[in-house]
Amino acid sequence: MMNYYQNPMYGWGYYGSWGMLPGLFFFVLLILVAILLVKFLTDHSHEPENNNRPLEILKERYAKGEINKSEFEEMKKQLK
Repeated sequence: MMNYYQNPMYGWGYYGSWGMLPGLFFFVLLILVAILLVKFLTDHSHEPENNNRPLEILKERYAKGEINKSEFEEMKKQLK
């Protein structure tokens, strides 16, 4: 009959105290990748910014006749 303390699955198991580290490292890495993936997919800052949008609005207003040429030129100077 085998002694209880000679059982290879006793204590830390077959791998000993260091055998758990690679598996633990893998699961921590897996969790970090999942968190970063969720953060990347929900982050909207990766969309390109349109810095010319105020000028486009100003041109639209001028085209609609809401402002005249002198107002358009003055507002255009203020934007730049």
